[in-house]
Amino acid sequence: MQSAFLKLYLAGPKLADRSGLEPYLRQIVVRTFLAERRKVRWRREKLTDAPPEGLSSVPAAEDRLVVWQALTAVPARQRAVLVLRFWHDLSVEDTAAALKCSTGTVKSQSSKGLDALRRRLGPEFDHLRLEV
Repeated sequence: MQSAFLKLYLAGPKLADRSGLEPYLRQIVVRTFLAERRKVRWRREKLTDAPPEGLSSVPAAEDRLVVWQALTAVPARQRAVLVLRFWHDLSVEDTAAALKCSTGTVKSQSSKGLDALRRRLGPEFDHLRLEV
């Protein structure tokens, strides 16, 4: 129904004669319903009662906040490299291009930054270990 009303709303400016609005809406609802049924039939995903293969290893929100706060203690250049490399998942080359420096600088700054971050976080955050 929501899709049908959206289609009606989008077609609203084109509808000069409002008297045929009810049959037009009925036709939209039927066609939208049939289109959705066709999509479901050919969809490749199969619904099951079992959970997905594996749960993602996304750190908990509290861990993310602690890591983000610990990043504020890391020098600015190293922090920029760490955020671009590991938070935004950029390659060494893309990070070097974004920071207008060499790839060697990115590698050394990420190594130093990770060491500083590990010292700041302590051993209780070894499960979040980032490797260069």
